[in-house]
This record gives sequence, C-alpha cells and structure tokens, in this order.
Amino acid sequence: MSFSGVSDPVAASGCDTPPLKSGPLNVGGLDIDVIISADRRGVRLTVERDARITAAVPVGLDADQLTDLVKGRRRWIYSKLEDRAAVVANRPTKRFITGEGFSYLGRSCRLKFVAAAPAPVQLVHGRFQIRRDRRNSASADLIDWYRARGQAWLPKRAAPWAQRLRVPLAQITVRKLGYRWGSCSPRGVVNIHWATMQLPIALVDYVLVHELAHLQHHDHSAAFWRVVERAMPDYEVRRTRLADLGAQLWLPDANG
Repeated sequence: MSFSGVSDPVAASGCDTPPLKSGPLNVGGLDIDVIISADRRGVRLTVERDARITAAVPVGLDADQLTDLVKGRRRWIYSKLEDRAAVVANRPTKRFITGEGFSYLGRSCRLKFVAAAPAPVQLVHGRFQIRRDRRNSASADLIDWYRARGQAWLPKRAAPWAQRLRVPLAQITVRKLGYRWGSCSPRGVVNIHWATMQLPIALVDYVLVHELAHLQHHDHSAAFWRVVERAMPDYEVRRTRLADLGAQLWLPDANG
C-alpha cells in the first residue's frame, strides 16, 4: 500500500512461452515487480508513490505477454513516473524552529525548543517540546517519537478492526517504509509506516483495515476489496482522502 499510486488495468492475451514467476522483471529498462495473483484475470500495472512499478498478473501469464503489455503502456508509465517525481519535488519541507507545525493524529502541534526535558521529544499541552541540545538530531528524534507512540497505540487501535475482519491480531511493527503506508508479510506481520501517526484517526483506521485485510488476501483482487468494504463501507472516501493528504505530510527523505 503506497502513499499514492496510479493503476492501469489491462487485459492478457495467449502465448506459449513459460509462465512468469513473482519477482523482478526488466522490460526495456523499466524494472517491474511482478506479483502473481490467482484471483486476477487481467494485468494491473501500478506506478507506486516511490516510483516502483508493479504488475499484478494472473497465473499462467508469460514474460513475452507482459513485455508486450508494458511496451504498449510505456507512454502511460513514463507520464505517471513524471507525476510521481513532481509530487516528491513539491512535498512540504519543515524547519526545526520554534513555532513550526507538525501533525499528530490529524492535529497540528507547534514545535518548541526547551532548555531541559526528561526526553529528547515530548508532547505537552498540544506542543512538541524538543530539547535544545538535540537540535542537530531533532528530525531523527521526532521520527523516533512517532514510531514509539505508534508502537504503543496502533496494536490497541487495530484490535477491534481485526475482530471485525475475523483475522487473528497480527504482530504490528512501526518502521520506515519508504513511500508505503503499510505492508503485510507472508508470516502475518503487519508493518505500518511511522508517518501514519500524522494522519487523522479515520485515515489511520483505513491503513489498518487495508493491511489487516491482506491477512486474508495478499493481493488487491476484487475479493480483497470486498473484505475491506464489509469492514469499512466508506473505504473509498477514506482512500481518496489518504491519497490527497499523503502528498502533504512531512516525510524527510525517500527512505521514510
């Protein structure tokens, strides 16, 4: 699940060469991350927020077929890559000065440098307090604060959603994920981006539901979206808001 991505569904055709396997594939200089899905009938090309290109393909599709499809969408792909680069270039920057605003669960919290405090970063009466002696590491310290707060809060927030989805509450870890809001490992570990803690709670819930639904379906098939919709009927509204807001949040670098 990316900060924002653009998808282009395309149909598959028949061919006799060996079928594809999940993994990387280079097509004319474009690196494609191939994901095999038993639920797919056609190919879905997606340009992720971090400029990765993924192709969700049906079982049995071969490399020649995908190569032809990618070449036929080359202009579309390069157009979306340019869009992604523009979003990165226009992402707001933050200055670590007193009065700068940083979001926490959708609320803007002003920053204040203080002479002494029990921790490098703390939230006091709606203001982020950062010790003056930590000015040079303020960005990393604030990321650590978001991550620690998320690690303590997100599992409890996820519990009722997991119950509604009828999935076992997975281990949740909060970490850097580049431009992805979250991911779900084959072992059932749900990873959530620390920047999620900047979002309004309604959008945090969408990120959690999206990743928990992957415990049932590991792709973005129609069956996956039906699971999401049953738990969160207004998910499309939240997904749109997330795509809009994601480009406006503080994210120091591409490594997230």
